[in-house]
Amino acid sequence: MAGIMPSGLSDPPRAAPDPAVSQPAATPSSSVATTRLLAVGSLVGLIVLGLAWELWLAPIRPGGSLLALKVLPLVVPLAGLLKNRMYTYRWVSLMIWLYFTEGVVRAYSDATTTGRVLALIEVALCLALFAACAWHVRLRLRRAAQAAA
Repeated sequence: MAGIMPSGLSDPPRAAPDPAVSQPAATPSSSVATTRLLAVGSLVGLIVLGLAWELWLAPIRPGGSLLALKVLPLVVPLAGLLKNRMYTYRWVSLMIWLYFTEGVVRAYSDATTTGRVLALIEVALCLALFAACAWHVRLRLRRAAQAAA
């Protein structure tokens, strides 16, 4: 631009960038990163458990059953959790209670010990996912409120 301007004329001096505006996005705190990791890990664990349970470990019918399709709704929020979308953490914390209920019912009603153990693992993963999502949302909202103040 300076080569195009006649001599003696140059670009006006630029003001120093405002640090409050131009800072890059803050890196997440370790507790936020931990809750995110726990949420993603629990969700992946539920997907793997659901598939293994209904296809190989203790299917309702020998050879597997269509109940393996119950993991499809769990695949939907995986992308949102990986992209760290707050809305996804909120609705997953509500949806997971359906899987928790299934785990509790099957823990008490399954005929095999293997099925009962798998159901209790499902319940534990659901509780971990719920706690991670709830705590993640709380930490991020608290951090946003502190940044706004």
